[in-house]
Amino acid sequence: MQFYLVAAGLSAMLSVMLGAFAAHGLKARLTETMLATFQTGVQYQFYHSLGLILIVLLYRQQPSGLMMWSGTLMLAGMVLFSGSLYGLALTRLSWLGPITPLGGMCFVFAWLLLVIAVIKNG
Repeated sequence: MQFYLVAAGLSAMLSVMLGAFAAHGLKARLTETMLATFQTGVQYQFYHSLGLILIVLLYRQQPSGLMMWSGTLMLAGMVLFSGSLYGLALTRLSWLGPITPLGGMCFVFAWLLLVIAVIKNG
């Protein structure tokens, strides 16, 4: 679980840096729509970084394989969802668009597994 905690901290830090980069460095270079797309990636990355920290804290209280899978899916979701939005905004490569929902599904299943693990462990 230490890996997930380090990954969550680095991801949260990166989302702050990317948000600042978007606000100051990309504002004049991207269309309003692409800037909003980039910011959505930042927002979801930050929220799910906090979610991953929550998973680690809960795991320490009630270890569960389901929580391990939840953490893995949370990380995969950040890479696929936010990463595809960053790539789409910066490069406008349309083939990145279909990757975003895969990341979204990783988020959904990560949260679902977390709920199931908590219910199972009472």
